[in-house]
Amino acid sequence: MADMVRAKVVSGECASESEVIRDGLRALAARDRAVDAWLLEQVAPAYDRMLADPDGALSVGEVRARLVSLRGQ
Repeated sequence: MADMVRAKVVSGECASESEVIRDGLRALAARDRAVDAWLLEQVAPAYDRMLADPDGALSVGEVRARLVSLRGQ
């Protein structure tokens, strides 16, 4: 990993090692924000719907059948 940091500086992509680290941390923070948004906007509501109506869930067999069907398309 240290070699990767040095390579970015040597190539001129970044001015210093600290800039490489800063860019990496910014990318990590952006990914974390995206995951948090996905959890709040999609996963939590789906979980709440599942709790409210567990009979609406697919069985393992139904999920497998749908995946096989999608793979065949």
